[in-house]
Amino acid sequence: MTEALHPWLQGFLARIEQGALPTPHWPDSLSDSDLYRLWHSQLCSRLLDLQSRLLQAKGQSFYTIGSAGHEANAAVAAALRLSDPAFLHYRSGAFFIERSKQLSGSTPLYDMLLSFCASSEDPISGGRHKVLGSLALNIPPQTSTIASQLPKAVGTAFAIDLSKRLGQPGNWPEDAIVVCSFGDASANHSTAQGAINSACWAAYQHVPLPILLVCEDNGLGISTPTPQGWIEQSLAERPELRYFAADGSDLAETLRVAKAAAHYVRSKRAPALLHLSTVRLFGHAGADAEVAYRSKQQIDSELEQDPLLASSGMLLSRGTLSQAALLQSVQQLAAQIARVAAVASSRPKLTSAAAVMASIAPNYPALSTPPLPLPAVRQALFAFDQHNLGKGQHLAKLLNWALHDLFAQYPQTLLFGEDVGKKGGVYGVSQHLVHAFGANRVINTLLDEQSILGLAIGLAQQGFLPIPEIQFLAYVHNAEDQIRGEAATLPFFSNGQYHNAMVIRIAGLAYQRGFGGHFHNDNSFAVFRDIPGIILLCPSNGADAVLLLRQAVELAYQQKRLVILLEPIALYMTRDLLHPGDGLWLCQYPEPEQPLPALGEPAVYGEGEQLAVISYANGYYLSRQALAELPQQAADIRLLDLRCLVPLHIDAIIQALGPCRKILLVDECRRRGSLSEELFTLLHEARPGFYQIQRITAEDSFIPLGAAAYQVLPSKAQISSAMQQLLTAEVLV
Repeated sequence: MTEALHPWLQGFLARIEQGALPTPHWPDSLSDSDLYRLWHSQLCSRLLDLQSRLLQAKGQSFYTIGSAGHEANAAVAAALRLSDPAFLHYRSGAFFIERSKQLSGSTPLYDMLLSFCASSEDPISGGRHKVLGSLALNIPPQTSTIASQLPKAVGTAFAIDLSKRLGQPGNWPEDAIVVCSFGDASANHSTAQGAINSACWAAYQHVPLPILLVCEDNGLGISTPTPQGWIEQSLAERPELRYFAADGSDLAETLRVAKAAAHYVRSKRAPALLHLSTVRLFGHAGADAEVAYRSKQQIDSELEQDPLLASSGMLLSRGTLSQAALLQSVQQLAAQIARVAAVASSRPKLTSAAAVMASIAPNYPALSTPPLPLPAVRQALFAFDQHNLGKGQHLAKLLNWALHDLFAQYPQTLLFGEDVGKKGGVYGVSQHLVHAFGANRVINTLLDEQSILGLAIGLAQQGFLPIPEIQFLAYVHNAEDQIRGEAATLPFFSNGQYHNAMVIRIAGLAYQRGFGGHFHNDNSFAVFRDIPGIILLCPSNGADAVLLLRQAVELAYQQKRLVILLEPIALYMTRDLLHPGDGLWLCQYPEPEQPLPALGEPAVYGEGEQLAVISYANGYYLSRQALAELPQQAADIRLLDLRCLVPLHIDAIIQALGPCRKILLVDECRRRGSLSEELFTLLHEARPGFYQIQRITAEDSFIPLGAAAYQVLPSKAQISSAMQQLLTAEVLV
C-alpha cells in the first residue's frame, strides 16, 4: 500500500495487523457466508466513501456525503427482495451494494464511482448528480433527501396493492413492499410527519399500505444533536405503525430484526418502522469540520463504535477469515477500488447545455392511444346527466363530462384529493365520477397536499396515470416541493429512465365572488414558471377546458409529462358574458373525436390588425367584455387567449399576432413575478423595437376579502381604456 491511503484506512489496517479488533458475540443464526457477504458490502461502501474524498481533493469528485457509520443498512437490503422498490437515504451505499449482489452482472463499484465523478456514462443520472439509483435494482434515485422521499414512498406502497384491486399491471409485483430510509433529523420534518401520519391514517382504515420505514438514527442533524430517546418516544407508539429496533453495530441483530419487519409488512400489508441505531463517522460531508461543534472525545468514542470494526472482528473471532486473509482482502479491495476510480474519473462528462437538458423532457417511444369508448358505453356513462346533453354548459360541467370520457378511455387514470368522491369536489367538477368508476379510482384523501402529491408520484411510478386535485392554488404552496424537488426532477436525475407522468388539477386565480379572500383567490403561480420541464395549461372557457384536459392526459400518457391544469375558479359556473341571461359563456361539449390544438397555440378571437390583446383565464374574459364596449374599434382588435402558460411558445404567439404591432398584455397576476414580464421580454427579444407593448396587471398585493379585491385586480374599465389609448397612439418607428 502507498502513503496516499486515507488515514482511516491506514488505522484500520494497523488494527488488523495488531489484532486490535473487538470480539462481538453474535448468534450463529448469521451464517459465515452471510457474514462475509454483508461485511464485503460494508467495506465496499466505506472504501468508496474514502475514495470519493481522495478524488475530491484532486477535483475529480464533487459530492462527499458518505455512508460511513450507516453500513448496517446492508443487512436491511439482505432482508428484502430485488423487486421491492427502495427510496433511499443518501447514506445508503452499503444497501445499494448489497442489493446489487441480487442481480447478476451488476457493477456497483464502477457505477457509483461514475456518479461520484459526474461522468456522462453514470448509468442512473448520466452525470447530473451523485445519486443512489438504478432501474434494474428498483431504486428510484433520490438527491439530497430531507424527508421529501417519504410521501412518494407511501404513495408507491398504496399503489402496489391498488394495482391488485383494479387488476391493472404495475411496475412492481403484487407482493412487493416499499422500503424508505431517512435520518433521525429528517424524522422531525413536517414532510416526514405528514407521510407517517398518512400511512397510519390509511392503515387505521384497513387500507393495504406495505411500507417499511427505516429511520437510521445517528443522533445528529449536521451539528444539532437529536435528543437521546426522542425517535423511539415519538415513533414507537404511533397507532397502526409497528415498531422494530436494532443496533446497527450488530449485523446479526440487524438482519434478524429487518427480516422480521419485512415479513410483517409483506404478510400484513401494513406499515412498520425499523429504528436502526447508527453512528456518523467523518462528519456530515467532506467539508464539515465537526471539531467545531463536537469534542475530540465524542468523535473518538464514535470511531470505536464503527460497525466495520465489529463485523471485521467477528470474521476473525469466528475464523471465517484469518488475520492474514482479512488484511489481504482489505488491501486488495482498496487497490481494486482505486483502479476503478482512476478509470471512472477519466470517463466523459456532460459538455453542452443540450446534453444536460436532454433528460428534462425526454422523447419516449410512441404509445398507441387507447380507443375511445363505444357509443353504448358513453350513453350509459352520461345517463345521469341526460337532460343536459346537447345544451351549452359552463366550464365545471364540461370538465366533469371530459373526466367521464377520459376515465372510460384510459383505465389507468385515477382522480383523488379532498372531497372529490361523493361530494364531487368543492365545485362539483368530479360529481358522479365515483358512482361510475368506483372508490378505487376516485379517492377521497386526507387533508394534506404533500400526501396528495406524494400519492400521485407513487401512483405514477407504479404505472398509473394520476390526476390529483388540489382544492385551491393557495393550498399547493405548502407542498410545492413535491412538484419542484421530486416529481419534476425525476426524469432529469434518472436520465429519463424514471418519470412522474401526471395531470395535476388546481382550482385557482381570482375574481371569485362571495367567498375567499387570499386563500381562495390566489393569483400567484410563479413557482410553476420556475420549474424546468413542466407544462401549465389554463382554459378560459368550457370548450377549451375539455380540449386542454384531454391534451394534458395525452401528454402525460404519450410523453410522460408532468402537466398542471390551472382551472379558473371564477369561471367554473360563469354562464353569461355581457348581460345576465345571455348565456354567451356557455359552450357545447367538444366530442372526443375533435382534434386537439397544437401545444402552445393560442386561441384567436377577431381579425383586427391594429391592436392585439394577449391574456388568459379571467383576463381574457374581461377583455372580451371590454371589446364589446368598443363597437367602433372592434374590427381593429384581435384577442389572444394563451391557453398554455408554461412554456410560452413565442413563435406560435407571434404568428397569431399577425401584423399587429400594438400589444396590450392583460395579466391578472401581480405586476412583479407575473407572466407578463416574461411575455414582454420574449416579444422584445424576438422582434426588437417592432412591438409597442403596454401591460395591465394586478397590484403587488395579496387579495383581500369582498369588494376590496377588485381594487387590486385588473378591471374591464382598465382594459377598455388601455385599448382606446393604444389604438389612438402613434406607432413608434
